[in-house]
Amino acid sequence: MGKTIHTGPIRLPKKLDPKLWVNKVPFGLGQVKPHHIKETLKIAWDNRDQLPYAYRILTQGVCDGCALGVSGLYDRTLEGPHLCTTRLNVLRLNTMPAIEPATLHQEIEQLRKLDSTALRKLGRIPYPLIRRKGEARFTRLTWEEALETIAAKIRSIDPMQLAFYLTARGITNESYYAAAKVARLLGTNHIDNASRICHSPSKTALKRSVGIGASSCNYKDWIGTDVLVFWGSVAANNQPVSTKYMYAAKRKGTKIIVINPYYEPSMEQYWIPSIPESALFGTKLADDFYQVNIGGDIAFMNGVMKHWFEMEEQSPGSAIDHAFVEEHANGYEALRAHVLQQNWAQLEQSSGLSRERMLEFAQLLAGAKSAVFVWSMGLTQHRFGTDNISQVANLALLRGFLGREHCGLMPIRGHSGVQGSGEMGADPFSLPGGEFKDADRKRIEKEWGFKLPEWQGDIVGVSLENALLPEEHSRKLKLFYTSGGNFLETMPDPDFVRRCLEQVDIRVHQDIVLNTSTLADAQEAVIVLPAMTRYEQPGGGTSTSTERMVYYSPQIEGGPVVGEARPEWAIYAELAARVNPANERRVAFRSADDIRKEIARAVPYYDGIQHLSKRGDVFQWGGAWLCEGGVCPTQDGRGQLIPIELPELRKPEGHFLVTTRRGKQFNSMIYSETDPFNAADRYDVLMNADDAQSLGLKPADAIVVYNRYGLMHGRVKLVPVQRGNLEVHWPEGNCLIPKGVYEPHAGIPEYNTAVVVEKAETFHAFKDTKYVEKRIAELETEMG
Repeated sequence: MGKTIHTGPIRLPKKLDPKLWVNKVPFGLGQVKPHHIKETLKIAWDNRDQLPYAYRILTQGVCDGCALGVSGLYDRTLEGPHLCTTRLNVLRLNTMPAIEPATLHQEIEQLRKLDSTALRKLGRIPYPLIRRKGEARFTRLTWEEALETIAAKIRSIDPMQLAFYLTARGITNESYYAAAKVARLLGTNHIDNASRICHSPSKTALKRSVGIGASSCNYKDWIGTDVLVFWGSVAANNQPVSTKYMYAAKRKGTKIIVINPYYEPSMEQYWIPSIPESALFGTKLADDFYQVNIGGDIAFMNGVMKHWFEMEEQSPGSAIDHAFVEEHANGYEALRAHVLQQNWAQLEQSSGLSRERMLEFAQLLAGAKSAVFVWSMGLTQHRFGTDNISQVANLALLRGFLGREHCGLMPIRGHSGVQGSGEMGADPFSLPGGEFKDADRKRIEKEWGFKLPEWQGDIVGVSLENALLPEEHSRKLKLFYTSGGNFLETMPDPDFVRRCLEQVDIRVHQDIVLNTSTLADAQEAVIVLPAMTRYEQPGGGTSTSTERMVYYSPQIEGGPVVGEARPEWAIYAELAARVNPANERRVAFRSADDIRKEIARAVPYYDGIQHLSKRGDVFQWGGAWLCEGGVCPTQDGRGQLIPIELPELRKPEGHFLVTTRRGKQFNSMIYSETDPFNAADRYDVLMNADDAQSLGLKPADAIVVYNRYGLMHGRVKLVPVQRGNLEVHWPEGNCLIPKGVYEPHAGIPEYNTAVVVEKAETFHAFKDTKYVEKRIAELETEMG
C-alpha cells in the first residue's frame, strides 16, 4: 500500500489550443459522430415523467455507468462538471414506473417476441413472480411464498448444486458482501460476478507479476505522463468521460497511443460535450495506432523487448532502467534470454506488425520518462489473457513505470460496481479482503463465526454447464440464483447456454427489469424477485472505481414507488434466515451502515468505509500509487519478470480471426442499432478493404461468417482493420464463439475464434452439399 495521498482534482487550461482541433466546422457537422445535444434532449424526453428525480440522481448519486467514479457531476480527477450519454442512457432504468399487470401477466410466448431492449422498456418488476413448468404466464407471489419456495429447494439439495451470480448492474459493495457471506453460509462456493468474466486475467496477472489486484495508479496520472497507451481498450466509447482526461493529457503534451486491430475512430477524434472548445471543434486524441492482429499482442511486446535488449547491447542504459530492475525486479536474465531467441519473422507474422513498427514503439517508450498502460477486454478475453497482462507488466518493470506519479498499470473498468466485487469476496477464488486460501479462510471464519466450505467453487460458465450433468451428480446445478445478468446475450454459444438454463430445477432472477433469459423455461420453476436500484436502497450504498476510490451514494428520495422492490443485500439476508432460522444472527444486517462496519473489519484495506455516510464521502484504499517507490506487496517486495511464449493464433491461410466489439450499448443493453462512430449496423461485419477485394466482396454485400460453432448472417462494412481480422458486434456475434474455452489461469471465456467468410449466395447455393462441411474441416485441420 502506498503512503502518498491522492491530491484531488486539477483545473483544465482556459486558453484554447487550435492545434488539437479536428477542424473548424462547429459541432462536427457532416461528420460521423455522436450527436450529444440531440441525444440528451431525447433522454430528457424519455424521463419527462420523473425529471426532478432524474436530476437528483445525476447531481447527488454516484454514476451507475462506467467505473470512472463520478459522484454527482464531479470526480477526483478534474474540476468542473462531467456528464456523458452512457450515464444518461442508463438513467431510465432508475426512473421507470412498474410494468403494467396486463403486460406482465400475458402469455410468455408474447413476451418472447420482444428483445431485451423492448423488454427493458416495459418498466420495472413490481412484485415477486413465479412461472412453474408448463405454465404459460407468470403469476404473482408474496415475498414469503417466494423466499420459502427458494429456501425449501436449497434445503433439499447438496450445497454443491447451488450457485449464485451477480452482474455489475448498479450493484453496491454492500450487496456483493452480503451475497458472498450468504453463499458461504449456505454451504456453497459457487459464486461469481461480471467483473471476473471481464477482468480476472488482470487480477491474476498483476498478482503474479507485481503482487496487486487493482490499478496501481490514478486517472490523474494520465495528465502529464509522457506516453499514455490504450491496449485493447476503446475508452472513448465504453468510458466516455475518460475523453475529458485524454483532452487534459493532450494539453500537457502527453502522447496517446492506441494498440488495437481496428483503427477506432472514437479514439482518433472526439467531440467532448463538457468542454466547450472540444464540443465545438472536436479534439484529436490518438497520436498513433498500432494495428496488431487479434491475439498478436504477446508477439508485439516480445518484439518491443527484443529491440530493447538489442539497443542495450549497442548502448547500455539506452532502453532498460537497470537501477529499477536491479532493486525491484526478479527474472531479468531469464526474460532477456527468452526474448532474444525469438525469431523476427515469427514475431512479425504473429503480431501483424513489421519489425520497424515495433522499433518505433520501443524507441518511444525507451525515450519516455513516464508512461501509463491502460487495457481492457481486448487483452483479457483470450485463452492467454493472463499472459497478455503479464507482458504489459514486463514492459512497465523494465522501464520502471510503476509506483510513482504519471506511471502505472491500469485495467480500466467498464462498470461502477465491478472493482469491489472480488474485494467483497463475490467470486469463487476470493474472500473479503483476500484469496480463497487457508490464511484468509481462517481469518474470515473468525470474523463471520461459522466454518466455510473448503472445496473450490466453479466459475459461472462451468456452473451453467453443470446443469447438464446426470441427475445424481453431486455438482449438478439445481438452483441458480442470479442478480441481474443475461447469459443468453453475454456468453458464447447462446443456444447451448439456453439448454443449460432450461435444465436447472429452479432459476431465480433478482432484477429490476425483465430480459430474454428471464423468459427461458426451467425444470420446476422460474422465480423473479424485484430489486431496488442503488439510489433507492435505505442507508445508501458504496461502489469502488477503477482507481480504488470508494464512493458513497445516498438514498435519493422522491422516485417512483415500484411495488414491493427490496434492497438486494436485505433479500440475501432474509433468504439465509429462511433456509435456517439459526442463520439470522449470523447475517443480522439491520442497515447498510451495519454492513459497512462489518466490511471494515473483514477487508482491512477498506477501513474507512464505515465512515462514509453522506453525499460526497469518498476515500481511496491503498493510497495514490500501489507499489509506491517500486516496492511490491510480494513475499520479497519485488516484481517478477515472466518469459511469455507466443500463443498459437489458429488462423489458417485464407481464413479470418474474428473478435467481438461494442457499439452504442452499455454491456449487453443496446441503445441504438447504429454505431455513432462508424455508422455500422449491428450485423455489419467490419472488414479490411483488401480482404474484401480478394473475396470479390463490395460494401453492403450479404455474407455468411461461419465455423463449426455457428454462423452469422451479416453485411460487409469496409473499415481500417488489420488484414486477416474481422470484428462483429457483441452479443450478435457470440454464436461464432466456442463454448467451454476458458483461460487456464483465470477462467475467463475466450471471445475470439477463426472463421470462414462466404458470399451469402455462395453459401446458400452449396449448403446442401459437402462444401460447407469441407470448409469447416479444412479450418479445423489447419487449426490443429
